[in-house]
Amino acid sequence: MVEEDDSPPTGSPAPAAPVVIARWVQLVMLPLGVLALYALAHAAGVVLLLFVVAAVVALILNPLVSLVQRARMPRTLAVIAVYAVFFTALPVAGFLLSGPVAAQATTFANDVPGLVGDASGSLDDLQGFFDDKGIDLQIKGQTDSALATLQDRVIEGSGEIVAITGELLRTLVELSFYMILVLVLSIYMLIYAPRIGTLVRGVMPPGDGTPQDDFPTRVQRAVSGYVRGQLLFSLIMGTSAGAALWLFGVLGIFPDGRTYAFAFGLFFGLMELIPYVGPLLGALPPIIVALVQDPLTAVWVALLFLALQQLEGHVVAPNVFGRSLRLNPLLVILALLLGGEIYGFVGALVALPIAAVLRETFVYLRRHLVFEPWGTGQPILIGPPVAQPQDPAPAPDPAPGDAAPPPPAHR
Repeated sequence: MVEEDDSPPTGSPAPAAPVVIARWVQLVMLPLGVLALYALAHAAGVVLLLFVVAAVVALILNPLVSLVQRARMPRTLAVIAVYAVFFTALPVAGFLLSGPVAAQATTFANDVPGLVGDASGSLDDLQGFFDDKGIDLQIKGQTDSALATLQDRVIEGSGEIVAITGELLRTLVELSFYMILVLVLSIYMLIYAPRIGTLVRGVMPPGDGTPQDDFPTRVQRAVSGYVRGQLLFSLIMGTSAGAALWLFGVLGIFPDGRTYAFAFGLFFGLMELIPYVGPLLGALPPIIVALVQDPLTAVWVALLFLALQQLEGHVVAPNVFGRSLRLNPLLVILALLLGGEIYGFVGALVALPIAAVLRETFVYLRRHLVFEPWGTGQPILIGPPVAQPQDPAPAPDPAPGDAAPPPPAHR
């Protein structure tokens, strides 16, 4: 006699049974767990931030390590190869981009004497305008006095400069130590990534066995979406800045914008990788060049970058990151603000990938967890309802003369 196979077919995985959280766990363990996590995060401080940054770096590079590992290479060697390629690609990319940037930088260096002469002529014209109108305002005298005062301050404050330099060096050494520590932590996380994934699967409720319902895989895809969104965002903003400056140059509003459009656009796009201060740093070079030419031109260029920043904050960033991370644009803005408030610049830098991981965690738990009810009734689902088995159809009435069926057993 052949036994029937009751297991589901391979093509349609069986739905995993949800994990029921008992009432005493809800009442005691969950609040204690939240308080314990808060106390740990508050006490850890920089240590927790370093581990979070290292984890984000490891999640970003893990797809590349898995791709290299397909060539039958041990995982440790694959991790070393990926880091070697990464640190080699940076100088190569800089070398390839250095050609046009260096050409525009050389052109700018040759134009500096002319720009300074134009600025001096503009000051002379402005001083003559004030003198003709009887306005008692000496621009050159004030400038010379300001320079003299600055020179005196520098001489008198040489000791303070030395102290500031020492503090700056100490900060640079500390940052270098942190960067090395993040690098080492991310390498170890990449090497032990399969074990970490197995540990996470053991802690989280079980899925149905498919990659779409595997928690570590979902987290990896979320962080990869953040990387794609960040690169696309920088490309859009850098291209927009370069095109706008080139258009200003064609229209005659900012003539040098046409000459240095590529360099300014590339620099602005790279600075967009830095949250908060990045747009300001990216806008400084063209504004300074415009200011040397004509203060009114600098005003127009500053208004241009102000419009780009408004477009970035209200349209481009929420939509790009909202789609790549599958987050509401309001949540994108909230995550950036919270990250900057908690951990400053670094917190804002890792806020979006952390938000993407938290979203995937919430979606996964919502699908696989149910809360045991406090009253009578069925468990409270926090995910989509699970299909319940149907009651069997009632048996037909017995024919005359047949024996009556036994009464059903009590449930």
